[in-house]
Amino acid sequence: MNGTLKKALDLLGGVVLGKETQLRLSVACLLARGHLLIEDIPGIGKTTLAKALATVLGLDFKRVQFTNDLLPADVLGVSVFDAAEASFVFHPGPVFTNVLLADEINRGTPRTQSALLEVMEEQQVSLDNSTRVLPRPFFVLATQNALDQAGTYPLPESQLDRFLFRISLGYPDLDSELELLGRSQHGGRPELPEAVTSADEILDLQERVDGVRTSTPLLRYVRDLLEWTRAGGRFVNGLSPRAGQALVRASRAWAFLDGRDYVLPEDVQAVFPSLAVHRLRPAGGTPVDMAAVLDAVPIP
Repeated sequence: MNGTLKKALDLLGGVVLGKETQLRLSVACLLARGHLLIEDIPGIGKTTLAKALATVLGLDFKRVQFTNDLLPADVLGVSVFDAAEASFVFHPGPVFTNVLLADEINRGTPRTQSALLEVMEEQQVSLDNSTRVLPRPFFVLATQNALDQAGTYPLPESQLDRFLFRISLGYPDLDSELELLGRSQHGGRPELPEAVTSADEILDLQERVDGVRTSTPLLRYVRDLLEWTRAGGRFVNGLSPRAGQALVRASRAWAFLDGRDYVLPEDVQAVFPSLAVHRLRPAGGTPVDMAAVLDAVPIP
């Protein structure tokens, strides 16, 4: 593994305890130029993860608390008339950053949620006949409450598809929770470590991830996974070609974290559940069994 990334993951592991897999998926998501959705109950550490990730990687961080009265302008920015200049001046919204925490995104109305569609796909904001490019790298980390909680608006498929991964942190293991309880005697909030890298180095790492090799048999394996989700009427909609491209990018990032310049089927299998779980809706209404999907498609 790259030394900088290993150090970053070690430091993150000291802040978000007992969640090595989720932390690695978060870093892989950023390296693959994706966005991350975390669905869990309050108080699990979602916001702490977002802040720690931005701090350790040396990236600018902003947070937006989504509520039902939040407007698109509160996220994107707004032009205000300046009497002294006799013209409108654009005031950038919090989206102009490297890491944007969209906290409780499904408490925002569909209109405000849709304000992020162009931002997440094109990494730009189009307002007042002007297009403004966002800082790079740009990473949206959104948290989502369970859909059965009051005051939530389900994210539409087009919005969900913008997220590379959906993960859940879950409760900590017993040893990690004991350590967390011990921290509560000293204020409860962990100290965020210093940055070990910078935005420019992250951009360089993303370029290196793009260069990780994928063989033809490996790409056939990805294609077969996509085709299996589309056949047999198992799901309302199978995985799209864009989801397939995202799966290849995510697999490259996972291989890169393992210190390899080539992708193995095991890399695809490692990231597939987090990539597919929010994209596949079973036709029968029963939960999606990702292990069954992987078992059904032969490994090359």
